[in-house]
Amino acid sequence: MNAGVDIREYLKACAETTEAALRFSLPAEWDIPAPLREAMHYSLEAGGKRIRPAFVLSAAKAVRGSESAWEASLPVACAVEFIHTYSLIHDDLPAMDDDDYRRGKLTNHKVFGEAMAILAGDALLTHAFRLIPQAARRNGVPVETALAIVEDLATYAGASGMVGGQAADMLGEQGITTAEQLEYIHLHKTSDLIVFSVKAGARIGGATEKQLELLSKYARNIGLAFQIQDDILDLIGDEGKLGKRINSDVAQQKVTYPYLVGLDESKATVNRLTDEAKAAILEAELAEPERLLQIADYLVQRDH
Repeated sequence: MNAGVDIREYLKACAETTEAALRFSLPAEWDIPAPLREAMHYSLEAGGKRIRPAFVLSAAKAVRGSESAWEASLPVACAVEFIHTYSLIHDDLPAMDDDDYRRGKLTNHKVFGEAMAILAGDALLTHAFRLIPQAARRNGVPVETALAIVEDLATYAGASGMVGGQAADMLGEQGITTAEQLEYIHLHKTSDLIVFSVKAGARIGGATEKQLELLSKYARNIGLAFQIQDDILDLIGDEGKLGKRINSDVAQQKVTYPYLVGLDESKATVNRLTDEAKAAILEAELAEPERLLQIADYLVQRDH
């Protein structure tokens, strides 16, 4: 894609490419109960920023410097969106965050009931692991690379990663959250899946171990900054742009960065993390680092 394209247009193109592939990611010929298939597609096609797939696509191209890397990484971009979508369905359940709206639409359980929402999330989670081998079968990604990506996904999305972060978040709601615990929650609940996305794309692009280390640092910092920015927007954001009510964290008595350190310090932390992330990208000496740098700046400046 033309490097001169505006970052918003670029991310829109990433989202459109991902969404086109998502529509065919669940085989139409499979005999799936209609309500389950409908519930899966309802959340999968609900829109959103598709930031995690964009990280997969962008990291692959940043390392290799060719459009072929973008194409090869598309099944993995879909896989991470399956994982992210399942996590949102489960997060919204009454036993978790108990949200009525997601991306401006009724949450899955509000439309299909709690049982079907849980099963839709389970099915999305499972199917993600089927998608990754397609990068090897169809797109020429080495089998060893696909295996490493599967292993990473199980790690970053599981008990020591995203699910562990969600568990810590639930414990935090019971009144035990400290600054250290809040950072743990954000790093695992949000940042880990971004680390996975960047590393997966980088692996497909052929990154060295040193590049993987630096790209992981970039992603870890961006993921943490991304979540702190969400905390900020929950206080001062535009409900129309966010697609959900603001002050939801306050209403649920959640401990957030602004609650612990104040709004100004939270903004300063976002800027510091972003600067450190960009420094890691420059140190990695990638073929085409520009888009990863632009995404970092965009996420700091976003208002939804």
